[in-house]
Amino acid sequence: MSAMKRYVLALDLQDDEQLIAEYEQWHRNVSREIKQSIRDSGIQRMEIYRFANRLFMVMETTDEFSFERKAAADAANPCVQEWEKLMWKYQKPISGTKPGDKWVLMDKIFELSAFE
Repeated sequence: MSAMKRYVLALDLQDDEQLIAEYEQWHRNVSREIKQSIRDSGIQRMEIYRFANRLFMVMETTDEFSFERKAAADAANPCVQEWEKLMWKYQKPISGTKPGDKWVLMDKIFELSAFE
């Protein structure tokens, strides 16, 4: 059995209450195809949290997961491409990211262990 890896990513939304409400509505009704593409990439668990217009995503993945393989699979999936195009209406890159980047991988700077 493979170990799980955890990744935390951040992204901003457009600073508009109506757009934020629409974005949340879309995420209450994510299609089976999108969910399946996430699972097929090796993501076992995914949560998205929001504060104001800042989003945080927590992903737990199998050891086999890679961002490169997921990006390639997403690029070949018309359903995912349609979803991503729609989501750009609501999303905006975090300051300092490269053009076209969305979710940005965050660096872990602290961890409290139960065994300390």
